[in-house]
Amino acid sequence: MATMADVARSAGVSVATVSHVLNGTRPVLPHTRRAVLDAVEELGYTPNTLARSLVTSRTRSIGLAVSAISNPYFTEILQGVEAKALEHGYSLLIADPHDDPEHERKVVQLLHERRVEGVIAAPSAQPAGLLAYLGRHRVLAVFLDRVVDDPEDGDARFDQVCAENTGPTARLVTHLAELGHRRIALVAGLPGLSTTAERIAGYRHGLAAAGLPYDERLLAHGDSASAGAERATAALLSLEPRPTALVTANNTMTIGALRALRAHGLSVPEDIALCCFDDFAWADLFSPRLTAIAQPSRDIGARAVQVLLDRLAAPERPARTVRLPCAFVHRTSCGCPDLPESGHADPRRTSRRSVQPAQPVQPVQPERNPS
Repeated sequence: MATMADVARSAGVSVATVSHVLNGTRPVLPHTRRAVLDAVEELGYTPNTLARSLVTSRTRSIGLAVSAISNPYFTEILQGVEAKALEHGYSLLIADPHDDPEHERKVVQLLHERRVEGVIAAPSAQPAGLLAYLGRHRVLAVFLDRVVDDPEDGDARFDQVCAENTGPTARLVTHLAELGHRRIALVAGLPGLSTTAERIAGYRHGLAAAGLPYDERLLAHGDSASAGAERATAALLSLEPRPTALVTANNTMTIGALRALRAHGLSVPEDIALCCFDDFAWADLFSPRLTAIAQPSRDIGARAVQVLLDRLAAPERPARTVRLPCAFVHRTSCGCPDLPESGHADPRRTSRRSVQPAQPVQPVQPERNPS
């Protein structure tokens, strides 16, 4: 295996010059830099990243803490993170916090101990331990998907990247209302997550915009899990009168809701209409095809990396919250008729009736104590 000394001899320079070229620690004349890089290519020299980190005090690595194994949505985010990190010459260390607050703090500590230059994380519903660790050790971090600071209070402590939640959820509700539904139920996520709170707010805004009262009995928590959504949907179906339309607040809960509907012998959309937050790869394979809100998951991951790189370049810059728009994917589970395929669609966008930006619904404050 070629060494740095071999590269130096081949290029006719000192070992120190080779180090400066490879590590970017000092300016080098263009022709000298070219000679070093040519020697590296000719000899097949591979830099020792451990030795480089000792010289530069940089590991060129990013820690990612998301529940990618249990949620395909985060798997797509991971793909965006990895591609963007690689583009900028960073490696990725991945840990799954399993949405457990104690485990979350431990895995972030382990990533920090591996000397990652920054951490990208999707916080749990109880992130106090995580926030305390990041603050105490001054770890540069970006939160994605879920926010822990209110971006509107002007005092955010961390950079955050997430999708719009309130307006797109309201869009699903108003669409169902336009189809004539008056008892629209929501299977919400895990309490404590910002995504849960924002999608509940969107549900209420959508009801108010459609002139429908908010009925707390029509809101059930599926705890962001398939089994929880199955139980929540069963509880909603026991109501008299039962809901005629259902909105599920993430992809995993959509699966649980469909199981509950099948167990009750109900067909979609003939017996109950269904819309979901999160479009996923097999949504077109269901019959009927699922009307959904599509999040820009890969873009969220890529933007989180860019925001972290900006933070590494300017650690003292004010924290910012980046919101990315979602798309309303109009299929048939809402009760609308299907349209023929155009033949020019993205493979993940086949058989859709239409794909439109999920425009925010004008917020209308719902009644707090409806009659």
